[in-house]
Amino acid sequence: VDDNLIAIPLTWYSGWADPDFGTNVFETYTNYCIESMNALEYFSKNEDVKTVAIINFPGEYGGDGAAGAKMAAEELGLEVVYDGTDQVVAPTAENASPDQSAVISQIVDADPDLVWTSINPATLGSIMSGAVGQGFKGLWSGNSPSYSFKLLATELAPLLDQYYIASTYIATWGADVPGMEEVVTAMSEAKPDLPVSDVYILGWTEAQVTRAILDHAAENGDMTREGIVAAANEVEVSFDGLAPDQTWAGDPNDYIVRESYIYDVVLDQYNEASLGEGGGSTGWELLEGPYTSDLAKNYQYEGPCFEPTG
Repeated sequence: VDDNLIAIPLTWYSGWADPDFGTNVFETYTNYCIESMNALEYFSKNEDVKTVAIINFPGEYGGDGAAGAKMAAEELGLEVVYDGTDQVVAPTAENASPDQSAVISQIVDADPDLVWTSINPATLGSIMSGAVGQGFKGLWSGNSPSYSFKLLATELAPLLDQYYIASTYIATWGADVPGMEEVVTAMSEAKPDLPVSDVYILGWTEAQVTRAILDHAAENGDMTREGIVAAANEVEVSFDGLAPDQTWAGDPNDYIVRESYIYDVVLDQYNEASLGEGGGSTGWELLEGPYTSDLAKNYQYEGPCFEPTG
């Protein structure tokens, strides 16, 4: 802040929009907390979910996602039959595959309609395969970092196809939105040997934010650090359908993004082709999105849903 620098984070913590916490931080898309609200309301209305297990990594990511899920469950009247807050052991360099048997047993015993996760793909694979292997037949979903389409190239793929519905922040590769053709063409020409991936949409939209800020600073005639910070607080960014449009002007409650996307995971549509080959797919089918639940629409943002301690 003192150096008049800006940051565009690659995390979606609800605290980034808090001026007391995230000054000069210009987050993209919605946050973990609101994403959880949207998803749980979707499952309540469309998948007849009445009971839920909530599991997460300790820390701002897991805590924020779990907080939103608990808030949604309370408002929707869903029963949290297993509160696994902070009970999932995060992998480390020293222990890449920690024992998750306690969490798996709790899920199986609680038998929820839905397991909501704020973890990572490797841990999802471990816990999901363990629970399903013990007879659990409920639905699975979670904050966007919980899942990766690359899991469809593993033995977990049939389980994901049957039980997992994904939540995320963007239109996925090849979606029928105005901005997709430009991304596909540019990436296919520049990097034809790369495999198809949704991360290119994340990178493209992050670059759109950067360009929009710099263009606005140039229009204002002030390309100093101070001028760029001022421009970032004024600009409106259109993503051409790749993600919900965004601004950081005014009060956070007015500008935070409240939309997310709900996708079914469809193994038959997964095609790990290179960009140059064309026709590749990351195995999604859009169910809803950009989607704003009633909970998210009416939510009054007054600060982070979760605040780390220590």
